Amino acid sequence: MQEIDNNSYQSYTISMKTAISLSDSLFKQAEQTAYQMGITRSKLFVKALEEYISRRNGEMITQKLNKVYEKIDQNEFAGDLDVGIESLRELTKNDTW
Repeated sequence: MQEIDNNSYQSYTISMKTAISLSDSLFKQAEQTAYQMGITRSKLFVKALEEYISRRNGEMITQKLNKVYEKIDQNEFAGDLDVGIESLRELTKNDTW
């Protein structure tokens, strides 16, 4: 009997198929939204999951940055902020708004 090489296995589709459970109301909303967008339910689910993952990744980056900034003594940079504001005032003193 020949072994199957899992690395070279190809299915008839390019994408992974999966099954999910949805409430009836969410399913109906998905059906209506997909119809309004002119796309399949499957494409709607792909778009929704991509958007969710992208947003979640962005939130995780923000959380990590916030942890880094929590460790920084803000008083250490207070003088720099004052210099920046004064420089901005000087650069824009003749501007008409």
